Amino acid sequence: MKALKEFIIPFVGLKVGKHHFEYKVAKAFFEHFEYEDFNDVDVNVNVVLEKKSTLLELHFEISGWVNINCDLTNEPYKQAIDNSFDLVVKFGEDYNDEYVDILIIPHGSYEINIQQYVYELVILAVPIKRVHPGVADGTLDSEILKKLEELSPKLKEDKDKEEDIDPRWNTLKKLLTDK
Repeated sequence: MKALKEFIIPFVGLKVGKHHFEYKVAKAFFEHFEYEDFNDVDVNVNVVLEKKSTLLELHFEISGWVNINCDLTNEPYKQAIDNSFDLVVKFGEDYNDEYVDILIIPHGSYEINIQQYVYELVILAVPIKRVHPGVADGTLDSEILKKLEELSPKLKEDKDKEEDIDPRWNTLKKLLTDK
């Protein structure tokens, strides 16, 4: 996958200390990753890079919303997201990203690509079960919800009232309770 230039941070020319980077992530960013679950995206990404003499510390914070479809009704809605992540970048012999929060890059490196971390932060901020807020409070008017309500199984109490029980079974039920 080709790297997006705006998410590459050249750290070699930066002074020791904290440096702030801000990004605006839209739907085109996720199309680059061929991720199509989002209808629309508006996410702000703030990255604080603290350069030290032997390593780099990155602190990511994302906030905004993604427009996704509800799992129950398939109605689109805006899901607010908020997430943060800390990453330590060390220098070593070979590139190694096996650890969750530690990245090891070769000694001669002069830049770091953060696009994969931003992508994962946004994806992981979205809840696993996506339920439209109108479903929980009952304000969503949807054909699918009406059909689900119509086809939902009735409670046992409702069935007893609706069905006429054959009187021959009542005598047999007394055998169970006469113990």
